[in-house]
Amino acid sequence: MRAVVIDAVGSRPSVRDVPRPSAPAGGVVVRVVATGMCRSDWHAWAGHDEISFPHVPGHELAGEIVEVAAGVVRWSVGDRVTVPFVCGCGRCDWCRGGNAQVCPDQEQPGFTHWGSFAEYVALHAADTNLVAIPEQVTFATAAGLGCRFATAYRALVGRARITEGQWVTVIGAGGVGLSAVMIARAHGAHVVVVDRHRQALALAAELGAEHTVLADGTDIPAAVRDLVAGGSDVAIDAVGSEQTCADAVLSLRRRGCLVQVGLLPPIGGHPRVPMERVIGWELDVLGSHGMAAADYPSMMALIEAGTLQPHRLVERTIGLEEAAALLPRFDQAGVAGMTIIDPSL
Repeated sequence: MRAVVIDAVGSRPSVRDVPRPSAPAGGVVVRVVATGMCRSDWHAWAGHDEISFPHVPGHELAGEIVEVAAGVVRWSVGDRVTVPFVCGCGRCDWCRGGNAQVCPDQEQPGFTHWGSFAEYVALHAADTNLVAIPEQVTFATAAGLGCRFATAYRALVGRARITEGQWVTVIGAGGVGLSAVMIARAHGAHVVVVDRHRQALALAAELGAEHTVLADGTDIPAAVRDLVAGGSDVAIDAVGSEQTCADAVLSLRRRGCLVQVGLLPPIGGHPRVPMERVIGWELDVLGSHGMAAADYPSMMALIEAGTLQPHRLVERTIGLEEAAALLPRFDQAGVAGMTIIDPSL
């Protein structure tokens, strides 16, 4: 099969022929029809994740099953499927309880094994991890769900449990942040979005954000409090830095809720978080890590009904060759929406 291959940290990716995977026990092989390019893929290329080389990246995918291993009960060749970026083992208490996103023996395509920047990808524990794609949902739309959209959905709906009329501050208008705007608005919440790029803020406003704040040295918490009396009910840090986490915390009203999605790098051993505010204002601080396949039905129902329209986030579709050239500079990419790869191009 053709695939984007990385031979070492920071090396130039290339498209070449490699062996097609076989279905692992209890798993399947999927013909990739669409797969998203995400900043997390760039982090893997840059050496910020522990991966083995040579490596094929890609963790947001949708396609058709072409091979089913022994032990798979729910799936057949020809089924249209997608998958969360965190795939549980299917055996542990966490998986059996519907929380595969925190499985201690999880697999992640594009990280723990070869991913979906290829014509085919192998997926583990199919009965636990695969999600059926309704006929009216395109492969490109489904591919964008596995990481960014589903992550934002769980962060706001599953973790923060947003309600109608609340104010939500979204720090970072990338894939997760823009998804959060759409999800919050679909649930009747109001949104303030903070980002460094005017193009991203313009798209956030188009998707329903009532207010946008340009992060150009502005005092972000003060700006949010000027827009929302007392601060927001919920804040989501979709970037993951000491500054954006602090801005999110300090943008909250008393007894508000932070959902931390962006990964915080260690700074001097630990990132500094304004815990005095967390304690004094009785703030809730929640982590959120993807979303298990078991939680997809409610999100899929809203997509089928047209209440959520993740296809609006797809900005461009490229082939494998263009993906290989783009990956090393994707951290500097100016595209506000999602980039989808079609391996057939």
